[in-house]
Amino acid sequence: MDLMTIFGATFGVGAVYYVLAHGGMLKMILNLEAIILIFGGTLGSVMISYPWSALKWIPSALRMILIPPKRADYLLLIRTLAQLAEKAKRAGIESLQSELPRLPHPFLADGVQMLLDSLEAEVIRERCERDILVTRHRHLQLSGIFRSAGTFSPIFGLLGTLVGVVQVLKNITNPQTMGASMAIAMTASFYGIFAANFLFLPIAGKLDFYSEEEIVARELIAKGVLAIQQGEVPWMIYRRLEAYLAYNLRRRAREPVKS
Repeated sequence: MDLMTIFGATFGVGAVYYVLAHGGMLKMILNLEAIILIFGGTLGSVMISYPWSALKWIPSALRMILIPPKRADYLLLIRTLAQLAEKAKRAGIESLQSELPRLPHPFLADGVQMLLDSLEAEVIRERCERDILVTRHRHLQLSGIFRSAGTFSPIFGLLGTLVGVVQVLKNITNPQTMGASMAIAMTASFYGIFAANFLFLPIAGKLDFYSEEEIVARELIAKGVLAIQQGEVPWMIYRRLEAYLAYNLRRRAREPVKS
């Protein structure tokens, strides 16, 4: 279970609940028509924007936010690659066969299997680059779905406000119906902004973070496997991968936060 997601949801909902309860607005904010308009409209727009081949991964993404998959530690990967290089130097590439079941990442197992199959360096590089490219594309597409939803929901909130205002003007001589119309006008914007900034955009941000972690891990593995294939010295592999990891972490720290 991702404790940051749980704590964040608890603090966020708690803050909103406190403000609404303190202002006596809890009953007014629970408006079924506004909820249907915002979430139904957002869902429809997302379905128009993306094919089923992308949308079918949404449940997996939501599950990942709450229960993130086990991710291999960067330093563990670097140490493992250096150990594999040392064993390959000492006993030959064929000796890595016994290490396959114990490797900490499936992509590393694929890379070692390519070494065991005696593939050329160019073939290994091409396969690794293609795998990384496909993985990055799939992850960006998935986070893009939630980012699009975060763009659509405030617009539907504005639409709900306009609908409510039109209903108010239409029934301006009937005070009994004006209250319900005003409720739609006010709560629609609330749900649209709340859904975008508390649900959709935070989910997209966390998916991007997990994606970057996975891509860096795969790039480390690809570089390490190619170095083993070329017979580089184990300590040199370790230092090169450490330097590459440090460079990527600095680059990620300098990048602006996506919105």
